[in-house]
Amino acid sequence: MSIVLENEVDAAAARAAAVVRPSIWVRLLRHPSVVIGGSIVLIMVLIGLCAPFLGTVPPAQIDPTTRNKKPGVEITVRQDDGSTVQRTVLMGTDSLGRDIYSRVLYGARVSLIVGFTVATISIAVGVFIGLLSGYIRWLDGIVMRIMDGLMAIPGILLAIGLVSLFRAGLGTVIFAIVVPEIPRVVRLVRSVVLTIREEPYVEAAISVGTPLHKILWRHVMPNTVAPVIVQGTFICASAVLAEAALSFLGIGIPTDTPTWGNIMAEGRQFFRVYPHNIFFPAIFLTLTVLAVNMLGDGLRDTLDPKMSKRV
Repeated sequence: MSIVLENEVDAAAARAAAVVRPSIWVRLLRHPSVVIGGSIVLIMVLIGLCAPFLGTVPPAQIDPTTRNKKPGVEITVRQDDGSTVQRTVLMGTDSLGRDIYSRVLYGARVSLIVGFTVATISIAVGVFIGLLSGYIRWLDGIVMRIMDGLMAIPGILLAIGLVSLFRAGLGTVIFAIVVPEIPRVVRLVRSVVLTIREEPYVEAAISVGTPLHKILWRHVMPNTVAPVIVQGTFICASAVLAEAALSFLGIGIPTDTPTWGNIMAEGRQFFRVYPHNIFFPAIFLTLTVLAVNMLGDGLRDTLDPKMSKRV
């Protein structure tokens, strides 16, 4: 009898082990969107970090004798000592003779800095406001009416208005993009907090006199991590596009700092004759935004309990 019971216990343990799901890291590495998107994002980060070593010439170097050269053309470059050397322009040159290849590499720095910084600040501020708004009932109505007012204005129009009030620069662009993104994070965190605050373990913490900041930090905030991480990837992609749009319109980062947006803005008047001025920065911009969105989709499928059952 004991042998039969032991066999049944072993069989039940084996069945339980069979249904144990792999760890979160294993599931992330198995998801194709996470692998592909994350790999492209990592490559773009490495390109931005290694731009001084990968670039052929300084991105702001002007040479009127090599204006509007097409990709793959060999040009003659005069050195400081008077000698000349032959060099191949991989992506061509613009109307001022600047090397588009070097400018695109350095432009990756600005776009990724804007994307990651906007996502980080938006999440930090949005989580803080969302936690307070969702947990403190009397504060909820006031905060959400302010957030609704900000969301009623299209994000790009609000960013244009904010940029026009201050001096153009990297900090101004980041601030102008962060403001429209905060309400989206606040509404997401608030929706999670409204559900969590009614859970028995939160009510038990309240009943024993746990301070508010400990309840929010230990019991409520951990439940917002997964959706906030996913939202952060979409904010990053949106910020990269918004920075490119502002720079393309000429109200973002000054042209002396290369970004994908102002590279395309400077080349649009020659687009029909020299399409490479726009083509190469547009390819890098498209790949980056697509990769970040793919990474966000994969994280959502993996971290969301309802979606992760299908992975």
